[in-house]
Amino acid sequence: MTTNPSDESPAHARMPADVDAPDKVVYGLTWRQLAILAVAGVIFYGAWSALRTIIAPQVLIVGGVVFGGVVFALAVSRRDGLPMDVWLLHAISHTRQPKALSTTDATTSGVPDWVQIPNSRLPVPAPLKLPADAIDDDGQVTLGATQAALVAATNVNLTLRTGSEQAALIDGYGRWLNSLSTPTQIVVSAQPVDLASHARRVAEAVPAMPHPALEAACTDHAQFLHDLATRRDPLRRQVLLVTRTAAGEQGGHAARRRADDTVRALSGLGVTTRALDGAAVTAALAAAADPYRPPRPGGLAAPDAVITATRPHRQPRRTT
Repeated sequence: MTTNPSDESPAHARMPADVDAPDKVVYGLTWRQLAILAVAGVIFYGAWSALRTIIAPQVLIVGGVVFGGVVFALAVSRRDGLPMDVWLLHAISHTRQPKALSTTDATTSGVPDWVQIPNSRLPVPAPLKLPADAIDDDGQVTLGATQAALVAATNVNLTLRTGSEQAALIDGYGRWLNSLSTPTQIVVSAQPVDLASHARRVAEAVPAMPHPALEAACTDHAQFLHDLATRRDPLRRQVLLVTRTAAGEQGGHAARRRADDTVRALSGLGVTTRALDGAAVTAALAAAADPYRPPRPGGLAAPDAVITATRPHRQPRRTT
């Protein structure tokens, strides 16, 4: 008796999404929340003991109710995926940090030329400290004592696979995860697609079409892309895998070697992978820092590169 692979039940794998969630201790509260409430209780008890002979008890009770409500909301509420107390600490730290940063250290090399002192109202920029020191031509990113490399990958649609194929893909992905011996990061991001420029290129190619029917189809497609770019915000999904080397690992190309191993391991799963070179890594990091900025042609200049502008060529004047 033979079975049809399409009739097999799909494979299911449980992947808990709350593996990093803190443990609940009492009444659904965590140790952190209990500590905040306990500190608030001690503060209120101290205020009650010090002020009960000066202020009426009714006023202290009303103030304690308001204080307790604020502290309870601070302990249990969340914003942007963070506890409210952590979010407030980040907000305070952000307001106290300098907003202007520069790769030139003002304490050693002086302030940049665009800062006018003391006439300018702009504060002196603080030194910009990036985690990456350099990017090699082969795509290796120097991170102090370690190195990293980036791999671009595509997606795999499991719903179009049979049950046995899904199980094989999940097993292969699990074997790759179990083979990792260093920290590896998987970054899935959505970036805008520039359809307006693509529509212009299609429209410019209309006169070169060899047949009127092709010209009409090309015109309709350019108009469709232009309307889609006007009415919608199309996005594309980008998947990047960041492989890192262990501290003290020997070899100047260890990160690139790990990236190549990742490419070979994931290629068997039907995933199109590619280890990024230096220019592609620079473009990927620039897009991650500012995803809504259109890519610049010709790549980005290095921080220590000298940028010069060529003088425009002038046509000689003709005299009659």
